[in-house]
Amino acid sequence: MKLASVKNGRRDGRLVVVSRDLTRCTDASFLASTLQAALDDWRRISPHLLALSESLDHGAVPSERFHEHDAMSPLPRAYQWADGSAYVNHVELVRKARNAEMPASFWTDPLIYQGGSDSFLGPRDPILMADEAHGVDMEAEIAVVTDDLPMGASRDQARDAIRLVMLVNDVSLRNLIPAELAKGFGFFQSKPSSAFSPVAVTPDELGDAWDGGKLHLPLIVDVNGKPFGRANAGIDMTFDFPTLVAHAARTRPLGAGAIIGSGTVSNKLDGGPGKPVEAGGVGYSCIAEIRTIETIAHGEPKTPYLRFGDTVRIQMNDARGHSIFGAIEQTVREYDGAA
Repeated sequence: MKLASVKNGRRDGRLVVVSRDLTRCTDASFLASTLQAALDDWRRISPHLLALSESLDHGAVPSERFHEHDAMSPLPRAYQWADGSAYVNHVELVRKARNAEMPASFWTDPLIYQGGSDSFLGPRDPILMADEAHGVDMEAEIAVVTDDLPMGASRDQARDAIRLVMLVNDVSLRNLIPAELAKGFGFFQSKPSSAFSPVAVTPDELGDAWDGGKLHLPLIVDVNGKPFGRANAGIDMTFDFPTLVAHAARTRPLGAGAIIGSGTVSNKLDGGPGKPVEAGGVGYSCIAEIRTIETIAHGEPKTPYLRFGDTVRIQMNDARGHSIFGAIEQTVREYDGAA
């Protein structure tokens, strides 16, 4: 089934069930007022949500048009947002861009950072920035939402706790990252609010594309209407989601509604860093990667980071070409202090 939180003037929105073709939705707030409330009582609530989903697809319940512009992130705020770096090719490239050596352990021990989870952007909300000089970049990713998980959970327990899957734009301020990491205390100002896809889906909705740990479909990234990335999320993923979730739960329990991200989806090409889409490759899921490759090839980057007025679109289609999660589509706007 597909779930969304639509804007209703309240902080956490209103829970709706969305049709498989993303055209219609039906109110689910009589079962759980918000998606977090549903996740808090998932074993009891989810069968009723599933029945509602089936009734919606059969036209057996009242429905309304589903407008992606009216959607908030499925969880407009969350108790936990931890983002991994499962595609080590990406880690290797962005570290090379700032002349940082990559330890060999990065291939065997997952990286995860603690993200800010109190103010997620809606999938069609603008990316508000005070200064283009921060180096605004998108990072197109996959994320899973978990049920309660005990500290020290096994990989099998972690796999069984995955309740929902969604897409992410993990906005990064590249020009702030080097100085911030040099302090030795991790990301903070360089990682503003992220945005998630209009709908979150249960793993069974993904069919054969979901193998219990990876999502084997291309992630479609366009910048200003032009193809930028088509990397397959199931390829070159060094650490799958059960591994990432178990890693996150190693020394702490995870509460229902915890969001664990994959990190930027990134594919190699013939053992190398890949090519742009227009050059016959699958492109990139962030600007930092192509800038690194340009620097290696030409001595300096040519592709600018996002500027005011630039638009990013992130989505994923099924094998028939139909959108699964809806689209994250955001325009970078200058922040005037009013919002």
